[in-house]
Amino acid sequence: MKRHFPLTIALAIALPSVLSPLWTAHAADDPPADPTLAHDQAKAVSDTVKHDAKTVADAAKDGAKKIAVAAKQVAHEVAVTSKEGAQEVAATAKRGAARAKAAVNGEKTPSPPAKPAGKPPEKPPSPGKAPAP
Repeated sequence: MKRHFPLTIALAIALPSVLSPLWTAHAADDPPADPTLAHDQAKAVSDTVKHDAKTVADAAKDGAKKIAVAAKQVAHEVAVTSKEGAQEVAATAKRGAARAKAAVNGEKTPSPPAKPAGKPPEKPPSPGKAPAP
């Protein structure tokens, strides 16, 4: 075993010196680090991120506009319905006040006014009968 020890030391010293030119040649194939390339790549990534962020912001803005238009339409419908409901309540209160006044004075209660000319309320069909055509 002692005979192989000097051979191992000789190979350990000689091998790196023999392979050193190969490693040097391989290292020469790698391009040197180019700071402008890194800068260009960073700029491209930054531009892409900015573009994507703008696209998302534009989509959010468009969505917000659509929601605002829909909310405005709903608010208008609610206002119209509320106004109609308030008018019906006022008319009912006026009729109730007139009847109360007539009852206090001992008068006969006036007949209710005719309903406005519109679609008459539909009555549900009887369970045993088919609806009329």
